[in-house]
Amino acid sequence: MEAEARYTFVGASVLALMAALVAAVVWLKTTGGQSNFTRFTVNFEKQALDGLEIGADVRLRGIKVGRVDDYALSASALNRVSVGIRVDNRAPVRINTVAVVTRNFVTGIAAITLVNPDPPGVALVDVPEGERYPVIAEGRSDLDEIAGRVNKVGDMASEALVNINQMLDADNRAAVMDTVRNLRDLTAGLKTRLGALDTTLARVGTAATTVGTGAAELGRSGTRIAAVAERGSERLDSTLAEAERTLAEARLALQQVSKASGAIQQQAQATARRLEDTAASVDDQLGAAVSELRVSVEAATRVLDRLREPRSALLGPSKAQLGPGEKAP
Repeated sequence: MEAEARYTFVGASVLALMAALVAAVVWLKTTGGQSNFTRFTVNFEKQALDGLEIGADVRLRGIKVGRVDDYALSASALNRVSVGIRVDNRAPVRINTVAVVTRNFVTGIAAITLVNPDPPGVALVDVPEGERYPVIAEGRSDLDEIAGRVNKVGDMASEALVNINQMLDADNRAAVMDTVRNLRDLTAGLKTRLGALDTTLARVGTAATTVGTGAAELGRSGTRIAAVAERGSERLDSTLAEAERTLAEARLALQQVSKASGAIQQQAQATARRLEDTAASVDDQLGAAVSELRVSVEAATRVLDRLREPRSALLGPSKAQLGPGEKAP
């Protein structure tokens, strides 16, 4: 009986402990977990969710702040996947926070990364209509941007190939071959011309050497010319000094000449005044002489007129010969 009593006590104790353990787990799951985490929903429409599983990490700035609890396909939108996550209450989730899918290239395991832009907004607590939890907006993944750019590059490469195929048709290939042949001929001609150019450059080098020699000789000649010019300048200085002395003497002579010319001018003025007085007296005498000569000429004229006609000289002038106021004798 005592053995059976011990077995009963041990079994009851084990059952009690298991019940307590189950109750603790349930309590921790329902009460403790709910108090430390906040649930959110992310609606993904543009990003692929390859490798994203329940229990995947939710990171913020590289730190794990939660995990994926559930996901479901949306019945209202064809390409929407609603992912339920829970995030540590200490993690700042704002109204402008966005969620992007990041993926490990080696393992292919995906995770959700929360990004808080600057400046941060207020805490996200409002629950939209028709949702159970606050909704975090979907962001744009760097991988998607890279994939989009790769797709654009692929499209551009495809278009380039099409253009190349169109360019390399039969006519264009023939034109290209003609261009290649022309380039080959041009290259051969250039090679020949380059040989001639090398010869010309060699001649130019020789000429440059000759010019250098001539320049050296010219420099030496310039030195000699400078020495001669220096000696000539010394002689010129002495000549200029003599010229200055000569000019000084000439200046003195001019001053003396100007003084003498002043005296001569005074004498000339006096002589001119005397000549003017003599000319005036001579003029008066000439005027008187001219008047007497005029009277004598008139008398002689009358005498000649009378001698031309002896009758009038003996008998006197006729009436036709009488002047105004004259009467016959």
